[in-house]
Amino acid sequence: MTTKTFTTQGTCSKLIEISLDDEKCINNVTFIGGCPGNTLGLSSLLRGMKASEAITRLEGIRCGMKTTSCPDQLAKALKEMI
Repeated sequence: MTTKTFTTQGTCSKLIEISLDDEKCINNVTFIGGCPGNTLGLSSLLRGMKASEAITRLEGIRCGMKTTSCPDQLAKALKEMI
């Protein structure tokens, strides 16, 4: 199991802690800051998903007028991990 913490940029959340198992599947995602319901829901939906699949689904999502979002920042963090 690998766990890393990433600092986000351009989002309400400030940090994302990610745990991947040995097969690069998401074991846990914890957002520090951001919209609690959305980030908890996202974390629950991603549990057990391959990191590569999550990247494909989340990359490029925007939040309002921002050029990024919590899901997009998570995709960037996952790319760094794998």
